[in-house]
Amino acid sequence: MTTTNSRIPVTKAVVPAAGLGTRFLPATKATPKEMLPVVDKPAIQYVVEEAAAAGLSDILMVTGRNKRALEDHFDRAYELEELLARKGDEDRLRRVRESVELANMHYVRQGDPKGLGHAVSVAEQHVAGQPFAVLLGDDLIDPRDPLLARMIEVQQELGGSVVALMEVDPSQIHLYGCAAVKPNGFGEDVFQVTDLVEKPDTADAPSNYAVIGRYVLDPSVFDVLRETKPGRGGEIQLTDALRELTTRSPETGGQVHGVLFKGRRYDTGDRADYLRAIVRLASEREDLGPEFRSWLREFVASELQD
Repeated sequence: MTTTNSRIPVTKAVVPAAGLGTRFLPATKATPKEMLPVVDKPAIQYVVEEAAAAGLSDILMVTGRNKRALEDHFDRAYELEELLARKGDEDRLRRVRESVELANMHYVRQGDPKGLGHAVSVAEQHVAGQPFAVLLGDDLIDPRDPLLARMIEVQQELGGSVVALMEVDPSQIHLYGCAAVKPNGFGEDVFQVTDLVEKPDTADAPSNYAVIGRYVLDPSVFDVLRETKPGRGGEIQLTDALRELTTRSPETGGQVHGVLFKGRRYDTGDRADYLRAIVRLASEREDLGPEFRSWLREFVASELQD
């Protein structure tokens, strides 16, 4: 059995990035969905920046076929850097180098796309018996709302595993994993998770607390994943493995806690939400915001007149 120790600092992150991005075809026919730009950075860079800001310096990206662009983005581009240096373009040179300097990046292929639980399971050797974070690339968390740091704090104090929760309209809960919770006395934003259901029908949902794409997991999850059968969609669901952990004792790596997030989250996994994320982030940029907001007001006003 995998040994557990909540006192081990969390320094490792796993970023599953093997999905095919079918909702964004044909754009993702030859370009990984994680590389689609959100203003002027690919979505995946926001995720890695978030992990690095929370002190996670060792990041494993779980990839698949046609994902080489991800590795290239977080690697040096000597010819481009040399060209920018010769031109004296220090600003663009700095931005090109930012992605390389964020963290120590590692890569492994998932192989068969058997679901999120399977993607996490292939990280076992890299994690090496330590608690670790999982960040899903479709969820971008605003850096002004340090969700991941709070989750790590909870895991270090309480042990077990931690999931991020967000209240959603009950009509939307079928799109998410759903958690049943009870207070645990650690804080108003922290709960003990008593049950988890993957994408339940609205009538069967135990709450309107949706699990969003941030996790801090005890390594005992790997033992459970090895025994987890395919669930909803015929895939190995991480939600099902975590549900099993809610029934286990802390001594065996059990218990699951939830941190309720009320901050700014940008969903880039849906086309309409992806566009909204770009508009929101561009509007808040100091270099782009004033001009873009002015144009946006004029555009909206003209559309209302038509």
